[in-house]
Amino acid sequence: QVQLVESGGGLVQAGGSLTLSCVASGFSFRSNAMSWYRQTPGKQRELVALITNNDRTRYGDFVKGRFTISRDNAKNTVYLQMNSLQPEDTAVYYCNAPRPGTNYWGKGTLVTVSS
Repeated sequence: QVQLVESGGGLVQAGGSLTLSCVASGFSFRSNAMSWYRQTPGKQRELVALITNNDRTRYGDFVKGRFTISRDNAKNTVYLQMNSLQPEDTAVYYCNAPRPGTNYWGKGTLVTVSS
């Protein structure tokens, strides 16, 4: 059974930093790409960052060098380091594991950035 459990969200002031974590289980983590998405009410879920099984990364255009995705295969964990957070980064952040024929999602962690 695939499980993705996010943590690390919270309230932070504009300009601050947060690190999100996602612990995965139920599949071969080291051989799987992982990603972070975010969603705000009324908007589609959007890609924040992706990391492949060989550590290639891709980011949403809005990231502009502020976020870093990384993974620790020994801990089955993917991270999202977020710096210079702005109020428009306020969203629920979801961990995603694309698998053959489907996508798995965590329940999300809320990030709120106050101005």
